[in-house]
Amino acid sequence: MSLAYLDKLNDAQRRAVEHGAADAKTGDSGPLLVIAGAGSGKTNTLAHRVAHLIVNGADPRRILLMTFSRRAASEMGKRVERICGQVLGANAGVMTDALAWAGTFHGIGARLMRIYAEQIGLDPDFTIHDREDSADLMNLIRHELGFSKTESRFPTKGTCLAIYSRVVNSEAALGEVLKTYFPWCAAWEAQLRELFGCYVEAKQTQNVLDYDDLLLYWAQTMSEPLLAADIGARFDHVLVDEYQDTNRLQSSILMGLKPGGRGLTVVGDDAQSIYSFRAATIRNILDFPKSFEPPADIITLDRNYRSTTTILAAANGVIDLARERFTKNLWTERQSAERPRLVSVRDETEQANYVCETILENRETGMTLKNQAVLFRSSNHSGPLEVELTRRNIPFVKFGGLKFLDSAHVKDLLAALRFAQNPRDRVAGFRLMQLIPGVGPQTAGKILDAIATDPEPLAALQEIPAPPRSGEDWTTFVAMLASVRRGEGWPSEIGTARNWYEPHLERIHEDADTRKADLLQLEQIASGYASRERFLTELTLDPPSATSDQAGVPLLDDDYLILSTIHSAKGQEWRSVFVLNCVDGCIPSDLGVGTSAEIEEERRLLYVAMTRAKDSLHLVTPQRFFTHGQHSQGDRHVYAARTRFIPATLLQFFETTAWPVVEPMSEAEKAARKQVRIDVTARMRGMWR
Repeated sequence: MSLAYLDKLNDAQRRAVEHGAADAKTGDSGPLLVIAGAGSGKTNTLAHRVAHLIVNGADPRRILLMTFSRRAASEMGKRVERICGQVLGANAGVMTDALAWAGTFHGIGARLMRIYAEQIGLDPDFTIHDREDSADLMNLIRHELGFSKTESRFPTKGTCLAIYSRVVNSEAALGEVLKTYFPWCAAWEAQLRELFGCYVEAKQTQNVLDYDDLLLYWAQTMSEPLLAADIGARFDHVLVDEYQDTNRLQSSILMGLKPGGRGLTVVGDDAQSIYSFRAATIRNILDFPKSFEPPADIITLDRNYRSTTTILAAANGVIDLARERFTKNLWTERQSAERPRLVSVRDETEQANYVCETILENRETGMTLKNQAVLFRSSNHSGPLEVELTRRNIPFVKFGGLKFLDSAHVKDLLAALRFAQNPRDRVAGFRLMQLIPGVGPQTAGKILDAIATDPEPLAALQEIPAPPRSGEDWTTFVAMLASVRRGEGWPSEIGTARNWYEPHLERIHEDADTRKADLLQLEQIASGYASRERFLTELTLDPPSATSDQAGVPLLDDDYLILSTIHSAKGQEWRSVFVLNCVDGCIPSDLGVGTSAEIEEERRLLYVAMTRAKDSLHLVTPQRFFTHGQHSQGDRHVYAARTRFIPATLLQFFETTAWPVVEPMSEAEKAARKQVRIDVTARMRGMWR
């Protein structure tokens, strides 16, 4: 069989792709760790590995590929099909269409839990709460337990959910999590334990799972030997992307799937582990090789295809100072004499001016705004720059803002579908009923209580008299639910719900036309799914962006600058990159220097920011900041030092400069200035003679 499709891979990539290919049919190859440096062709390598397994006889239906977004899984599938097409020809599509087990940890978990629901005590019709719905349910229980009326302030619903999520995903004790991450809540440990217990009971009663449950139930299932063996036997090969971003729970799932490591491949970069705030732990990737006996094979991809030699030299210098890592130094054939710039400016105003001036200069040389990005540690760091960009009429997009499912109108329509799917979903029902005129929280709560114990909740709902002042709105509401529940054909069911909802949308929101566009987009998205259940599950796990999102693309400009936090920029690249506030207190953040582990993650954040740049890199260091209300003497200027991650020993890798640049005066200019000083002095003295 011709291996020409592997010819474009470098030696390290090819070793990773061909590892264990002789055992492709059985999946008996040993565990493999691929350390993939920034810009080293990680995605291409992983796609080739999957394709190479299929070409060598692996059954694509028995390959489990887990990525960190559904979009990444879809793109991976397309790449695999293209590669297989070079070898298998017309049969490639049939083979790769069977690559059905590709998705996120949460998405795969949701599918498996539906398959094994009855064996683990779940109703297969369970619905999935997103973060906001979970917080609302937490708040309902918080209120019912009386914790919202305590003398001293009890943690908010968002904080309670964050604590609960951290405990679940880190597999740590509540007391330990409170002490380390939420010390201001430590006094409430007993009450939080009671709250979380009631929260779990409420979810079980209402037949709903939250994001964390999708992993927790999966992990608990893998702790049962018979079920673990059955699920593990479904897959000959398990491949995981971005392994440095996994948490303890995900690692437990993986070790339960392949306890001996047979057929297991994980890909990642310890130097880009920056998501500990999501309970991700760098220990997963650092400890992976020694989790097996014999230890996993390690292949390092250190050839960078993105950045220039000078940018990589500086980035390597920064990460070389890390306390613990897999040793690698990125290298490239992209030669350049332009070193990264370390630019000192007076304050944040001058920082904004420098960035704007340089961006416009780049644009004049033919570099589009889209090929340039400004990165920052925290979203509030870009405030002065945003003001200056607006003043200069430079269009920009700031990554962040509302996601599609966070928009009230989209959540309303989804609530209708979810309540029809699972009438015991109290959060969905509570939200939905309050859309009807004359139905408030108290009335909605009483109705939900009345139907909760009935084996046919929607039938019970039809028997309940219409609430006062609700009139025909109640009748059409009940009829809509019954119609959607009957399932007259997907996706027409979402059209039924939308037609019912639109009059309420026009009554509630002034910008109804813009929001209607989102609902039509939602209906169009729905047509790509086989069923209501599949649509609700996958949309909740991986939402698209809203057309009415205020952080969206400028409507009148086809070119715009990218502003982004470093966390959001991971995996992206631009020709020119500016990193704001490269000073202690910002990078590293004041909040990220409590432990050595936190400091090391801050170092990796700077490394990730630097390795986004292809051709030019600017690290900007304001000398002072104006702080509001953070000092006993009121507002004041504070002076900042260059980030500790670029000590004097690394300055050789940078072009250090100050801005604005002051050109040296000629001898004639010096003489003229001197004469002016003499003349002014003489006139001042003459005034008093």
